[in-house]
Amino acid sequence: MSVKITSNTEVRELTRLERIGAHSHIRGLGLDDALEPRKGGSQGMVGQPAARRAVGVIYKMIQEGKIGGRAILLAGKPGTGKTAIAMGLAQELGEDTPFTTMSGSEVFSLEMSKTEALTQAFRKSIGIRILEETEVIEGEVVEIQVDTAIVSSEKSNAKGGMEKTGRLTLCTTEMETVYDLGTKMIDALTKEKVSAGDVITIDKASGKITKLGRSFSRSRDYDAMGGQTRFVQCPEGELQKRKEVVHTVSLHEVDVINSRQQGFLALFTGDTGEIKAEVREQIDQKVAEWREEGRATIVPGVLFIDEVHMLDMECFSFLNRALESDMAPVLVIATNRGISKIRGTDYKSPHGIPLDLLDRLMIVSTVPYEQEEIRSILKVRCEEEDVEMADDALELLTRIGMETSLRYAIQMVIAASLVAEKRKSAEVEISDIKRVYTLFVDVKRSTQFLMEYQNEYMYNELAEDGEEEDEDDEEEEEETRFSTFGPVNLQ
Repeated sequence: MSVKITSNTEVRELTRLERIGAHSHIRGLGLDDALEPRKGGSQGMVGQPAARRAVGVIYKMIQEGKIGGRAILLAGKPGTGKTAIAMGLAQELGEDTPFTTMSGSEVFSLEMSKTEALTQAFRKSIGIRILEETEVIEGEVVEIQVDTAIVSSEKSNAKGGMEKTGRLTLCTTEMETVYDLGTKMIDALTKEKVSAGDVITIDKASGKITKLGRSFSRSRDYDAMGGQTRFVQCPEGELQKRKEVVHTVSLHEVDVINSRQQGFLALFTGDTGEIKAEVREQIDQKVAEWREEGRATIVPGVLFIDEVHMLDMECFSFLNRALESDMAPVLVIATNRGISKIRGTDYKSPHGIPLDLLDRLMIVSTVPYEQEEIRSILKVRCEEEDVEMADDALELLTRIGMETSLRYAIQMVIAASLVAEKRKSAEVEISDIKRVYTLFVDVKRSTQFLMEYQNEYMYNELAEDGEEEDEDDEEEEEETRFSTFGPVNLQ
């Protein structure tokens, strides 16, 4: 009896997991070549034209290397796009320029001194471009031949007496050469999945193989390769050539690698601890030598400190001194405080920042968004979160954003989408917005609810304040009565 066996093979498409954050829609500052904001919003940025122009000027100065040790303050009420502008600056600068982000409260939560935490943040924001000349072999792979031979265990240390040998044929537009391959090179080619038609480079010193892409001569096989395949021209000239390789690292990474206490593995664990000042001085001297020899250049990056009013006087004093350093990055700080106390003191100052540091700052103000700008921002967020929303629902959500806050309206987008999905609808309508509005209250409605039911909550300070005020009123009335009618005669 024969049994028929059937197997079902399920093929799943592998997709990259993308998390949507509060500012994941920001792609840049949205400025044209004249540093003017593009109309209608661009690169995810909407509104704040004056602030974007100012930060655009800062971006150009950073890009040209004409600014260093400067500090910019982004000041404005909550929800006016201060962090979004800073993220836009980071996107404009690109990956080559170091951009470090931290919050003012992080300084107090790390297991190190406050000044050490700020020093590490500063040195993370300073990049070093190290230039290195190396000999490479660059060409298009014509053919790879691999032969496996069985040899005696006395002649070969390979497992099972197997030995791999091969030949690699590389070509440029002018020449073609055959190279003999050993076991290590064959394994490296197999690991990189190199095949005929690929353009590769081989570092002669280390033997590292880098696949640059696919040759244009093989572009007819595009359909079989997928959209992620990169096509490049066949190299010109000789196969062996000298190339300048640029390595970009931060000063903090160099500090960690040269710290005997922590070592190279601390880069991966993140537990760097405190680094001695002597180590940093030696590294600074070495970097200065490299700069004189032309082997390295300094890339002043950007350090962004959000909620800067959380820092205390010691931190502000350190920032004053650090900005005077030769290799200081551009410091961008943001705050939503008005005239408030400097942390740890009883002194009041604008934005909770000491006046001597305020003198060093280039202050950029942000203003509240208009209704049309809020509508545009919500539309951008709907596109980012892949939510289809009806025009009347978007109008209602815009009105909610004007009456409550922009952040509350943005958080309602995905919640309304889930409500619409629950009722089998592909588009968010007014009923979905109303449903979410009743489920999740904003700050104003929550405060009103607390005021109505304050006596039913534990540790209610408002009730205690009210009782103290009543007692004070009663005492004042008794004093007034006594002073009006005079002492009472008991006889």
